[in-house]
Amino acid sequence: MNESAGELHGTDPPDAAARLAALERENEELRRRLAAVPSGEPARSAADHPRRNRPRSAAAVVLILLGALLAPAGVVAAWAERTLTDTDRYVATVGPLADDPVVQSALAGRLTTAVMTQIDVGALLDDVAAGLEERDIAPRVAGALTRLEAPLTSGVESFVRNAANRVVESDEFESAWTQANRVAHEQLVAVMQGSGGDVVQVGQDGQLTIQLSGMIDLLKERLVDRGLTLAANLPTINATFTIMESSQLVQIQNRYAQLVALGTWLPWIVLILLGAGVVVAMHHLRALVVAGLALAAAMVVLAVGLAIARGLYLDALSGVVLRLDAAEVLFDQLVSFLRATLRTVGVLGLVVALAAYLGGSSASARSLRAGISGGLGRARRWAEGRGVSTGTAGTWLGGHRGFARTAVIALAALLLLLASSPTPALIVGVAAGAGVLIILIELLSRPASATQGESET
Repeated sequence: MNESAGELHGTDPPDAAARLAALERENEELRRRLAAVPSGEPARSAADHPRRNRPRSAAAVVLILLGALLAPAGVVAAWAERTLTDTDRYVATVGPLADDPVVQSALAGRLTTAVMTQIDVGALLDDVAAGLEERDIAPRVAGALTRLEAPLTSGVESFVRNAANRVVESDEFESAWTQANRVAHEQLVAVMQGSGGDVVQVGQDGQLTIQLSGMIDLLKERLVDRGLTLAANLPTINATFTIMESSQLVQIQNRYAQLVALGTWLPWIVLILLGAGVVVAMHHLRALVVAGLALAAAMVVLAVGLAIARGLYLDALSGVVLRLDAAEVLFDQLVSFLRATLRTVGVLGLVVALAAYLGGSSASARSLRAGISGGLGRARRWAEGRGVSTGTAGTWLGGHRGFARTAVIALAALLLLLASSPTPALIVGVAAGAGVLIILIELLSRPASATQGESET
């Protein structure tokens, strides 16, 4: 019916009318921009004043470069500060070590060695031989006992090692490890502040160790339960297990207060430098692209530096520690949150750079936006041609598209800022969700000319 009426009145087909309306809107926008230019003063672009803009561009480059150079240090400082001061973060870092087979094996070996140093099989055999001599047993029997010292020692050590393996693989050990490390974190802070501690100690050469006395008591109970009653008479054994060995720990202990302040403020300084560089720049979105890519590149540099530091650390411990594989696992677990942070910051930089590029004024970005807008417009007109329309609500949304897009971007940024532990998956998910919402806004928005055409019809 509408098509017949259009033919009788000589109106254009719907597609031609929509294109004509789009051209009229573009002409109106151009006229509005020209009217905004004061008479007698031609419009000037930023390129007309190269000398005036050169200091601003140089300042933007310097600020963004400083922010990118300080970004790796800021991430490391923030990680170190949280590991040293946040008990939950510390427990989450070292807690999984209780389930690692390599660490369990190393701990079982350390417990076995500590117990065997207190069990003198030779002295026990001498006591037995003396008792046999008092009972006038043949001297050959007493002499044969002395030859059993080596195999008996090996057997007792194997017995203790099996018991130690069962201890470190038990649920009781996992619970004891977690609780001990939670208590030990307070002692660690005390050590960093120079007041010392009983559970965690930092040696003069930079060894970070944890006391194993409680775990040894658990092992002695298991040995007694399995028939080795002499374990009940063993004295208190003060053995330790080295969590990290580095001369830099002594420096951290001496500079604890500075490290806490650095970890608190340096990340904000990095953000301020990058933000100031974007604000100072003549082309804000272009500078935002550069800042995002620079931040991502800085995280790549940090990842490479961390890999080099790992290799140097293990090379320094080669021949010094008995279990280099355990030292490798300990290092990887201690820096696990640092690796997660640098990946998160790197992905955030890439997402910001991509968003700034899509909203920029480059020819490729404009072409991409025009293609998307044209596709959404065709989809909207196709749906309206079949009676599916957003009506006046879509017209209102079309008049407030800029505000709606800004609200979506602000909401996405707020979600990332309020996240307790942002991850690369969260950043990508929020960015993708914001992109989908912006596309829906464009799809549901209707130009004002469409409503006017409907009312005239």
